[in-house]
Amino acid sequence: MKLALKSIIATASFIAMGAASAADINLPVGGSINGFTLVGGTGTLTFDRSLVTAINTGQIKLAEAAPATAVLKTTSTGRYQNTDGNRPTFTAPITGLAVTGTSVTDAYTAGGALMTVEGEIDGEENLASSGGSLSVTNIHADLTTSRIYVDIVGGNGVGTLTNFHLWDIGNIEGGTSLVDGTVTTTLSNLTIAGGVGGVAFNTFAQALGLKPAGISALEGISNYGSIVSTITAQATPAVPEPSTVMLMLSGLGLAGVVARRRNKA
Repeated sequence: MKLALKSIIATASFIAMGAASAADINLPVGGSINGFTLVGGTGTLTFDRSLVTAINTGQIKLAEAAPATAVLKTTSTGRYQNTDGNRPTFTAPITGLAVTGTSVTDAYTAGGALMTVEGEIDGEENLASSGGSLSVTNIHADLTTSRIYVDIVGGNGVGTLTNFHLWDIGNIEGGTSLVDGTVTTTLSNLTIAGGVGGVAFNTFAQALGLKPAGISALEGISNYGSIVSTITAQATPAVPEPSTVMLMLSGLGLAGVVARRRNKA
């Protein structure tokens, strides 16, 4: 009976150790894990054509939320350009990763995008919106569940929502492990979590004060865009454990004693 109890305890210990080793570890920029140091990286969100069309329909204005930076190209009429290579992009610095072994399971960024819209523009009623605002910041991508989470601050009573499930990832391409150098990962075909009429969709619509025309434009978004992540890591030499260092020093000390005795002899 005692032997069986010891076996159960040992088995439980091994299971607990295995679960702990499989858990994600948060790795900040400058931190090290399993022989790699995270140097830094960026996540660049590029809006899809259908999202740009909806933004132009609602006459929504875009700006970056620091420390992210934006590239916003407009036409002569003030609309955002909707051609390849010219659509709105927002680039945010990576602040940390979630890592299992050397596999990246999540990447965290800071800053993001700010959207504002007026209910009246140049003295004319905005037929798509009664006015509102929405910031989408601190975007992070859970590669295990293929979900994008964000922090939201929205107008019209939405308020502040943290770690909000906004988009689902359709495709993941590229590397997802730490290497000595830079790895690029593309997350594409971002769709609204829960679909049209879901919590994320309704949050967008409420924060921006969308009217039926604006909601119809939002319903027409088939793809919100893509995120290209670049992560740079550096291989770091293994640091001996304290016990190993002590053993080495003890060995050197013993070798010194033996040498002195030989000299005296």
